[in-house]
Amino acid sequence: MNISELFNNRLHEQHDLFAKHVNPQLVRVLRTIGFDKKYVRAEGQYLYDKEGNQYLDFLSGYGVFNMGRNHPRLKKSLHEALDMDTANMVQMDAPLLAGILAEKLLEKVNGSVLRQAQDERKNLDTVFFTNSGTEANEGAIKFARCATKRQRIIYLEHAFHGLTTGSLALNGNDEFKNGFGDLLPGCTAVPAGDLNVLEYELSKKDVAAFVFEAVQGKGVYSPPKEYFAKAEELCRKHGTLLVADEVQSGLGRTGKWFAFEHFGISPDIVTIAKALSGGFVPVGAICYRKDIYNKVYSKMDRCVVHSNTFGRNTLAMAAGLTALKVLEEENLIENAAKRGEEIVNGLNLIKEKFEMVSDVRGRGLMIAIEFDRPKSTKLKIGWDLIHKVNSGLFGQMVVVPLLTKHRILTQVTGHNCDIVKLLPPLCINDEDVNHFLTAFEDVVSECHKFPGGAWEIGKQLAKQALSA
Repeated sequence: MNISELFNNRLHEQHDLFAKHVNPQLVRVLRTIGFDKKYVRAEGQYLYDKEGNQYLDFLSGYGVFNMGRNHPRLKKSLHEALDMDTANMVQMDAPLLAGILAEKLLEKVNGSVLRQAQDERKNLDTVFFTNSGTEANEGAIKFARCATKRQRIIYLEHAFHGLTTGSLALNGNDEFKNGFGDLLPGCTAVPAGDLNVLEYELSKKDVAAFVFEAVQGKGVYSPPKEYFAKAEELCRKHGTLLVADEVQSGLGRTGKWFAFEHFGISPDIVTIAKALSGGFVPVGAICYRKDIYNKVYSKMDRCVVHSNTFGRNTLAMAAGLTALKVLEEENLIENAAKRGEEIVNGLNLIKEKFEMVSDVRGRGLMIAIEFDRPKSTKLKIGWDLIHKVNSGLFGQMVVVPLLTKHRILTQVTGHNCDIVKLLPPLCINDEDVNHFLTAFEDVVSECHKFPGGAWEIGKQLAKQALSA
């Protein structure tokens, strides 16, 4: 079979086939908001459609493409791994590349000066490889429960840790939970920043783990720095494990290797995925301490008490090793910090000009722009009309023209919210930053003219929402 020939010959069927056999509701959404493009090629931070138009990707596959799309070094390493014809997934073996990737990954996790490496008890020294972020978080839940002999899990409001049954129980967004019945019991949400509530729950002495995103993917929320430092103290005091979910915020996304480094804490378990794959072969990881391992894998007949089939496969390990090397050698983490600061500073200047832009927040290249109800009468009328139909439509009034007019791909971060999220590849440059800021100001300016073209987009979206 010639894959490229098959791709080209049936490209015109792309959305129809997907709607017929995979997810028709997703295709309806894409067609409604004008996101039904036919992308045929990608390189670095850019996507290209079949007409050859270039799009700036400020979504990066939900954070998968930290190193950019189709990175040549990653492609080369995967070709090399394929050509090696290794004895892959023997299962009853100990793959070399898995050991090497674990070694390199632990160096990064433990490398923070904030971790106080002189206290080796705080260092993580064991890795379990997974296929995804939700699988990594599922494993972390199991490990924490087994190691502590406790059942309860505490998580933060607004959290997103995955969509499988266990991690879904730690989800702070009801729209993902609705319709799926009872989930993992013993999971309790606490408000970020409220240490009194956290201490109250931990003092019951039945909490296995406090699971958190230092910078939350849904909305890019983060509590004050002192919150996590005190939370760590409380977890130590009450025998609860501290679990950092770095699936989206890790591997340079926030301008440091891991987001928890911004807060000076030392988690007991760190979960990683997304960017570790480089965008080709799914791979995730649970990094944890040996004393936790010893309680889970407590004797020889429990050596595979938690396992999977594909986690340590040759291509995944090669992808992970190359991704770490590229992120470091091409200074992408430093670039994320620099470009993120430029974007946030530019957005704050725009915020001063437009009343509906209420907040700009972020770390590195994980950025949220929040909108709020205006004070001026005309704009208030438009805002209220749109929100009466659907409380999530205003965000689409921003992301739709960013794509259709300016060819910049972004997203509304979650259901029924007025927050646009930016998650660009870490390789973006000056030109990309300037293009985005210019485009964003143009779109927001149009949103502040009522009636006007932006509100016509909102009107059309509202009609389609009502007829759905």
